[in-house]
Amino acid sequence: MSRIRFTRRLPAAVAVAGLALAVAACGGESSTSSDGATAAAAEQLKPNADLSKQSLQVTVWDGYTPKELPEKAKEKLKVSDVKIGLHATNEEAMAKLTASGDSGIDVAFVSGQYAQALNEQGLLEPIHAELVPNLANLYPEAGQLSYDKGNKYSVPYTWGTTGICYRSDLVKAEPTSWNDLLKPPAWADKKVTMMTTERWLALPALKSLGFSVNTDKDEEIAKAKELLVAAKPHLLAYDDTTFGDKLVSGEAVMVEAWDGWCPTTEKNIKFVVPKEGSDLWVDTMVIMKSSKNKEAAHALINYILDPEIHSWAAENINYKVPNKAAMERVKAPEGSLLGVKPAELLDGESIIDLGQASTKYTRLSSEVTAQS
Repeated sequence: MSRIRFTRRLPAAVAVAGLALAVAACGGESSTSSDGATAAAAEQLKPNADLSKQSLQVTVWDGYTPKELPEKAKEKLKVSDVKIGLHATNEEAMAKLTASGDSGIDVAFVSGQYAQALNEQGLLEPIHAELVPNLANLYPEAGQLSYDKGNKYSVPYTWGTTGICYRSDLVKAEPTSWNDLLKPPAWADKKVTMMTTERWLALPALKSLGFSVNTDKDEEIAKAKELLVAAKPHLLAYDDTTFGDKLVSGEAVMVEAWDGWCPTTEKNIKFVVPKEGSDLWVDTMVIMKSSKNKEAAHALINYILDPEIHSWAAENINYKVPNKAAMERVKAPEGSLLGVKPAELLDGESIIDLGQASTKYTRLSSEVTAQS
């Protein structure tokens, strides 16, 4: 079983700035409240369309789908062609999708808050559920995601949460609170790491203060900044990619981590969601309104939701998938976090797009990381 690491998000300032710029490029302001494009009349699609006259262009993170997906999907769906383009980050995907009126892309993989931003700009085709019967394989909780309740314009592909990953044999007390990272005890001083991707940089401080991870209140963000600045001298490093390696080597004893990247199958490495709570992150599949191959796009998503296909993600990239039938096929290795139940994930707060308020987090990140 291979485990692939890839960079889904850019560090700190680049990340949300990229989202804000992409949204601005589409015209208009983003909002977090409406159904956006889903309120527009959906195009009438043909359930029995001749897919051999349609082809597909997909953009996805490298290593996030099986390499043989294009070949197998082409054969299974009888489409004329399936081409996969790669993006390294959400921001790269957004640049592709918003550069012109027609990106040429039919299906895109982006995180939930980015799907929300695209939808609010009218760039997404509503999901025609009648063309995706395998939606029935999803857990009921997958239809309760706050950025898209009912999966109206996006279909979740993977999901998870953020917490503290730690060496149980090197800590004198097992962590229970985000303050264990923000105010580490003397024995952990300069042996902890935190993330710099800006919404995740802010998460531990906001949660420890009892605030929402989606707050746009200046006074709450300012209090979070105070905590983060005070914590910085006690960190080993800001680290979004190699924190697991630092734990394995013993260089670090506690790190902020996405669950799928915490190497809990290694002896003595554990993961905990702090008592103050955490997030629920989701990566999704969306269909562009500009797509000229919408029936084939729906057919591809339906194909990916086949349990045999969808279980590949859990088995190879170590992220849970919101597909009950797929997860039932997965043999989780000892110590794996794949067994976390959907209801537990739903306890986390979904990170949503904040529109122009996102720049507050860009500024927060820049100011914290610039502190000496």
